[in-house]
Amino acid sequence: MSKISKIGVVGAGNMGSGIAQKIAQEGLDVVMVDTGDELVKRGMDNIKQLLREGVERKIFHPDDIGRIMSRITGTTDLQALADADLVIEAVFEDKGVKTELFKRLDSICMDKTILATNTSSFYVREFAEATSRPDRVIGLHYFYHPAKNRLLEVIPQEKTSAETIDRALLAAKLHGKTAILVKDTPGFAVNRFFVPFLNEAARMLEEGLAGIPTIEEAAKRAFRIGMGPFELMNVTRLPITFHSTVTLGNELGSFYATAGIMKSQMGKKATDWDLSGEVQEEKITAVMDRFYGVCLGVAAALVDEGVATMEDTDRGAKVGLRWALGPFEIMNRLGIEKTFALVEKVVEKYPGFKMPGLLTRQRQAGRPFAFTLVNLAIHEDIATITINRPEAMNALNEAVVEQLAERFSEADQNPGVSAIVFQGAGKAFVAGADIRYFVEKIKAGKIDDIVAFTRKGHQLFRRIEDSNKLTIALLDGLSMGGGSELALACQAIVATPAGSLSFPETGIGIYPGLGGMLRLGRHLGPELAKYYTFTGAAITASDAQELGMVTRLVDPSAVEEAIRNLIGEDRPDKYRPRPIPNRFTLWQTLFGAENTAILLAAKIPPGVDEAVASRILKTIGNKAPLALKLINQIIDRQAKTSRDEGIEIELDHLGAIFATADALEGLSSLGRKKPEYKGL
Repeated sequence: MSKISKIGVVGAGNMGSGIAQKIAQEGLDVVMVDTGDELVKRGMDNIKQLLREGVERKIFHPDDIGRIMSRITGTTDLQALADADLVIEAVFEDKGVKTELFKRLDSICMDKTILATNTSSFYVREFAEATSRPDRVIGLHYFYHPAKNRLLEVIPQEKTSAETIDRALLAAKLHGKTAILVKDTPGFAVNRFFVPFLNEAARMLEEGLAGIPTIEEAAKRAFRIGMGPFELMNVTRLPITFHSTVTLGNELGSFYATAGIMKSQMGKKATDWDLSGEVQEEKITAVMDRFYGVCLGVAAALVDEGVATMEDTDRGAKVGLRWALGPFEIMNRLGIEKTFALVEKVVEKYPGFKMPGLLTRQRQAGRPFAFTLVNLAIHEDIATITINRPEAMNALNEAVVEQLAERFSEADQNPGVSAIVFQGAGKAFVAGADIRYFVEKIKAGKIDDIVAFTRKGHQLFRRIEDSNKLTIALLDGLSMGGGSELALACQAIVATPAGSLSFPETGIGIYPGLGGMLRLGRHLGPELAKYYTFTGAAITASDAQELGMVTRLVDPSAVEEAIRNLIGEDRPDKYRPRPIPNRFTLWQTLFGAENTAILLAAKIPPGVDEAVASRILKTIGNKAPLALKLINQIIDRQAKTSRDEGIEIELDHLGAIFATADALEGLSSLGRKKPEYKGL
C-alpha cells in the first residue's frame, strides 16, 4: 500500500479547519484551500485559537502550536492539491457547488489521489459520477468538532475500490480517528437515529407531552449524556437540524419528516430554543420511553437494511454522540421484550415506520444481542485477527478473550494459513485489561474469577507463542498491560513509529499478570524487566527495536510488505541472546538485585547518578508498594525457571495482590483521582 504523506482539505470553515487541525496534530502535512484569502486566514486563526485553548487545558505544550501550524499550508489555489494522496471536500452543503468542485479536483489531481466528501446530506455516489475516477471516490463523514470528536464514518459507494477503502481506513488511523464502515444511504448510520432523536424531542413538545426542561432531563437520563436535544440544537444551530430532517424526510418518508414546531421555530428571528423552566418529574418516564422507542427502532432498522453492523452502530453512538451505551447495548439492558413493546408503540403512532425484522427475530429468539468484538479475515495465506473495540481502546474482558481464543483456533487450524497477525482497531493496539471487570469482581468477592480469567489468558498466549503458524503482533498504536503482554506472546512484532509497549500496573495497585514480567525478563534480563514494570515507563517502538523485542519497524504503508517478508524467512528466535545498548546500562545498574532492595527501602543506592535515582524514587513512590515487592520477588524467581513454571509463579500471587486494599484503591481511582496507597 502506498504511503499517505500529503492530505488536502477544501473548505476552511469550522469543519474544514477542524479536519485540517486534526490531521496536522497527528503529524501529517495538510493543505487547506478556500476561495478567498480572508476565508483561509479565518480558518488558520480558528486553528490557532483552538490550539491555544488546548494549551490552557494542558492538552498541548506551548511549543506544540508552532509545530502543528508548520504542517498546515493555507492557500486559495486548488492546484496545490495536484499531488495530494487524499483530498477531503468540506464545503457547505450545496449539491451543485460540491459537484463542480469534484469535477475540478478530478481534472487537477494525479491519478493516485483519492477524492472524499464530508457530506452529511447527499449520496456519495452522486459526486463519484461527476468524476473519471469513481473507484477512488469515497465518503469521509466527520463529526463536530472534528479536531476533538474521534468518530469518522467511512462511506464507500458502489464503485469504490477495495484499495480505496483500505487507504481511507489507513488515513483514518493515521490521524487518530475511530472509523466505522457505513453504506451510502440517507443519514448514513449515526444521523439516521440522531436526527430523529432531535426531531422527536420537538414533536413531544408540540404534542404537549412535556416541556423543554423535562424533555432535556429525560434525554440526559435515557442516554447518559451531558446535553439534551434542544441544547444540542442551540449549540450546533437549528438550521443544520432542520435541513437534516428535510433531507431524511424526502428520502425515507413521513416518519423522518420535520416536526411542525421546528418549522415554526425556523421562521422566528431568534431560532434558539428557550431552555428555562422546571422539570416535571412525573413525565420523565413517558418521555424516556418515547426516546427509546424511536432511537432504538431506527437503529434496528438501519442494521436490518445493512447500513452498518450492530457493533459499528453502537460505536457511532458512543464515540460520535458520547452516549454511555450504544443502541443495542441499551436494548440488552432494557430487555428485548420491553424494547419490542416500546418500538411497537412508535410503529402504531407513525404508519410510515415498520417494525424492524431484526427486533422481531430477536424477540422470537428470546435472548439478548450478542456482539462480535474480535474479527477474523483471511487473505491468501495470512489470517488477520482484529480486536475491534476501539471505543474502549480494545481493552481485554471475558468476551474479548473468549472470542480471541475462538478466532485464533479457526486461523491456527486452517491448513491454508501461514501466518496469523494480531491487530487492534483504531488508535490503540490493546490498552490492557478492562478495569471495570476487576473492580466488579473484587467488590463481589469473586477474586477466584479473576485468577481463572487470567489463567485462560495465559493458556491462549502460550498457544500463540508455540503455534506452528508464524504469529505476529502488528504494534501500530499504544499498548499497555495485557496488550503489551499479548504482543510479547507473539513470535514476532511488526511495529510502526506510533507503536509502544508499557506496563503501568503498579500505578493501579497490581502487577502484570499475563506474562509481562516473564517475557520481559526473557528478552531483556531481570534488571530491565524490573525497571519497566516498577516505573511503568513506555518503551517506544524504536527503543523496542533497539532492544531486540520488535522484529521490524516500518512505515504504516510498508506493513504488508514487512509481514510478507517475515513469512519467507526463518522463524524468529525472539529470546535469542542479544547485547543491550549502552544507553540502557544505567537502568540495569539501578535495578540490580542489591540496588533494587535499596530502592524499595526508599533510599538512593551508592555509586549511581543521584539525580536519576531521585527521579526513579519519586516515580516508584507513587506506585503500590506491595505490588513493587511482589514484582521484585516474582521476576527473581522466574529468572531461574521454565516459562510454564514462571507462569505458575505469576498466578500463585494473583489472588493475594487483588485481595489487597491497595488493588481496590488503585483500580477504583483510575481516571478519577490519585490513589492513596497504604501498603495493605
